[in-house]
Amino acid sequence: MGKIAFVFPGQGSQAVGMAKELAEKNSEVMEYFKKADQTLNFPLSRLVFEGPKEELTLTINTQPALLTTSLAILEFFQKSGIVPDYTAGHSLGEYTALAAAGALSFEDAVYLVRKRGEYMESAVPNGEGTMAAVLGMERDKLSFITGQVTDSGNPVALANLNCPGQIVISGTRKGVELAGAQAKENGAKRVLPLEVSGPFHSPLMKPAASQLQAILNEITMADANIPVVANVTAEPITEADEIKGKLIEQLYSPVLWEDSVKRMIELGVDIFVEIGPGKVLSGLIKKIDKTVKTYAVSDEESAIAVMEALKEERI
Repeated sequence: MGKIAFVFPGQGSQAVGMAKELAEKNSEVMEYFKKADQTLNFPLSRLVFEGPKEELTLTINTQPALLTTSLAILEFFQKSGIVPDYTAGHSLGEYTALAAAGALSFEDAVYLVRKRGEYMESAVPNGEGTMAAVLGMERDKLSFITGQVTDSGNPVALANLNCPGQIVISGTRKGVELAGAQAKENGAKRVLPLEVSGPFHSPLMKPAASQLQAILNEITMADANIPVVANVTAEPITEADEIKGKLIEQLYSPVLWEDSVKRMIELGVDIFVEIGPGKVLSGLIKKIDKTVKTYAVSDEESAIAVMEALKEERI
């Protein structure tokens, strides 16, 4: 029998109104939003349910909003009794995965990602850093290009290795522009600028990493009950001290999503359940390996459908 992984989305999957209907019908789900409001001393639930979109899209708000929404949806889905063999999350989603695996309390997790968003936004002056998706280029070739551009005095690095032919680069505005132009000259199909507020997952985030370390030192991190596949290494981890170290590295290191999915498949995972708004990770996983099964749980209807499907898988 194969294994199951629960995976959790990162920034870009947010939408105004996510989990609103589910929360209104289920008090246990709504409790997550109430706890988030209390912990942050901020009406996060109103922002999630009603918007405005521009405010929800701010990194400092998006991160706690997505984490809260995903864990609230997980609360409903857990009625199925299905326990994953592994968890993983894309960037911010790694914090959701850690909370789902019992390494972080919900209150600590939502506080952490709010501070993480704040530090990420302030690490580089607004407008000086950016990111772009490069489509249709191998990582070694793109890594060589970003290395050359960085050596010329314009820092840029690989940030998200999402799936074959989809890599995000991150750095100074000039560095990303130069690397994007060279990538096109050397065979990349497209280079798409991303609407982000900073050069995330690049060495330019090291100031944010030192600030995050101070906050992590105040937080109680437990050993994970379920192995969490780390973005930085694409290997499962459970020990609290190692988790803290990897979260700090994650801020300025590439997200090895393609490698993480391949590693879980090597470890026997053949079913991936994406829990949270959207289907971004399900799409990436299918591009990495078409033979595995993917399911997306974002509301009551999809949760019940996936519960039924997984029961049949296990009969």
